[in-house]
Amino acid sequence: MEASGPEAANPGWIDGSADPCSSAGRLSVHQIVGGGKAADIILWKCRRATVGLIFGATIAWWLFEKSELSFLTICCDVLLILILVQFLWVKISGLLNKQPRPLPELVLSEEMVNNAAALFRVKVNNMLMIAHDITLGKDFRLFFQVVSVLWLLSVIGNFYSSVTLAYVGTIALVTVPALYHRHQENVDKYAGMLHRNFSRHYKVVDENVISRLPRSFIRDKDD
Repeated sequence: MEASGPEAANPGWIDGSADPCSSAGRLSVHQIVGGGKAADIILWKCRRATVGLIFGATIAWWLFEKSELSFLTICCDVLLILILVQFLWVKISGLLNKQPRPLPELVLSEEMVNNAAALFRVKVNNMLMIAHDITLGKDFRLFFQVVSVLWLLSVIGNFYSSVTLAYVGTIALVTVPALYHRHQENVDKYAGMLHRNFSRHYKVVDENVISRLPRSFIRDKDD
């Protein structure tokens, strides 16, 4: 008897499990990067703002990396210039009998502060839980990933300064998500292949290495 419905359309489904390559229920790239105005800038939907962000990041990188000035010195100089320009503009407008543009009132509401504090608390607690699991050896895969990332960052840090890494990260933030959004299907296809290969190799390591560890170590790990 031939299957009908979704099972016939996709015979790869087993026991009613969802197809991992299906787009149903999957978040869009716009939602993944946070949504709102920030996501529009990252995905180049506000081209002027995105170009301005890249230009500003480039200028900041040049100031910090090429001028050999400290972070505090550059920040104070920028704030000093902004204050002087605003002060002169107000005085010149008064001499010309023109009303200067009012500055926007920047006020943090109690609700905004509480929401930010709650979100920060959740993030910190999640990080502490992950660190707890790693130190107790409860998740070998996560332990391997964290160690690999830290080692890679340590190696990269020997060749590039933190300012350069921050600049590269900013440029990657406004290029990688946009490229992924444009070529999402192809990227997901090859990423799925890499994930299956990695899972297969990890299974081999798990069977040939972790399963052969002393039982006392396994007992301590489970405890």
